[in-house]
Amino acid sequence: MTVTGPRTTPRTALVTGATGYIGGELVPALLDAGWRVRVLTRRSSRLDGQPWHEDVEVVEGDATSPDDLGRALDGAEVAYYLLHSMDGQGSFVERDRTMAQGFAAAAADAGTSRVVYLSGLHPSGELSEHLASRVEVGEIFLAGPVPATVLQAGVVLGDGSASFDMLRHLTERLPAMVAPKWVDNRIQPIAVDDVVHYLVGAADLPADSNRTFDIGGPEVLTYADMMQRYADVAGLGRRLIVSVPVLSPRLAGLWVGLVTPISAGIARPLVGSLVHEAICHEDDVQTAIGLPPGGLTGFDSAVRAALRTVDPLLWRRTVQRAAGTVAAAAVVGSLLTDPKSRWYASLDKPSWQPPPAAFPVVWTGLYAEVALLTAAASAVLKERDDPDHPSTRARDLERALAVNMVLNAGWTGLFFRAHRPWVAAAECAALTASSVDLARRVAPAGRGKATGLLAYAGWCAFATALTTAIARRNPRH
Repeated sequence: MTVTGPRTTPRTALVTGATGYIGGELVPALLDAGWRVRVLTRRSSRLDGQPWHEDVEVVEGDATSPDDLGRALDGAEVAYYLLHSMDGQGSFVERDRTMAQGFAAAAADAGTSRVVYLSGLHPSGELSEHLASRVEVGEIFLAGPVPATVLQAGVVLGDGSASFDMLRHLTERLPAMVAPKWVDNRIQPIAVDDVVHYLVGAADLPADSNRTFDIGGPEVLTYADMMQRYADVAGLGRRLIVSVPVLSPRLAGLWVGLVTPISAGIARPLVGSLVHEAICHEDDVQTAIGLPPGGLTGFDSAVRAALRTVDPLLWRRTVQRAAGTVAAAAVVGSLLTDPKSRWYASLDKPSWQPPPAAFPVVWTGLYAEVALLTAAASAVLKERDDPDHPSTRARDLERALAVNMVLNAGWTGLFFRAHRPWVAAAECAALTASSVDLARRVAPAGRGKATGLLAYAGWCAFATALTTAIARRNPRH
């Protein structure tokens, strides 16, 4: 006869923010550690893509609802609070404060033993609004009735981390850049696997532990250093980075939102946090929880791990195709244009026509804008696709760009070479419609990119009006 010991019931951990990057990495680690995992989400369908979604208990609800929090926290020994408002919307400080206070109260009512929160590394003194809010949320939990562990991390290195995604997209897209002074600030990045190790370990801290822990990797680097190291590991070649004491965080956030897939609403708080140095001021977590198996992960190793699911050359290939398409149209259009011809000189032109010197300047800028924004949008759409079920949005966008450039060059031939102003006006109207369609196709990749292409569509509409006016003034041509 075999004698067995008493059956132990797995402890329950509640994970909020499971649809986010860190939460999505934490859940399987908790399952592997023997926890029963419950997740709170507004819509359970958002978990369908996760390989672990059938292994967890799902509570549909809102983290601002006391009733929903009560159901989610019932019987949970530890609760992971991985929620914060990084959406660029107003009043996020008050929203985060209220939500944290409600969660702390609900955890106390449910008899939860510990709350674990992931905050940000920060210096003393005045902080950016976003980082100050993160710190305040941690203080709310530490002041609450339930013991709390607040882990403070800087840039998290992993495919899906917003801070890492901004780093890699800037590095991939900009071989040379004039950057704000904050690229010289010191940062202690940490691999996502090491963050998850500390999050899991925090659940087993002594009952009287109620404090913050700084967590970071083994290296302290500047943001510029991280860009150079990423470029080296990814095989991109050395980047030229010149820092200058200009460009406010708000403007820098808008710029990052334009040239990368990171939305301006997320880029602004990320950039705002980078104006502060993010380094560990103590390493007590190594004693309290212990180092990850094998020790802390170095920067290069963390990047290599992230690159298993990242194609760092996608942007280069995409921009080469877009630039090639636009450049071909620009060259053909330039060869077909003949503003010094006798025919063109004989035309009666409206008084509001810009001077001839303005056209090459405007068109050159617009060509560069169209190439950059369509390439950026195409790369974003490709990266968002499921590799097993790719969509056609990026391919359709690139085809629409090719059609647009054919129309662009065609207008020049019809007007300057065929001497057919009315036909050219009709063709230019089609070009305008095509340009609006380009902006529509780009919109899912970012509102700023679509707005930039609408400027191109606006110039095409102006060209249509000008060509139509010339055709009316010159009925015999």
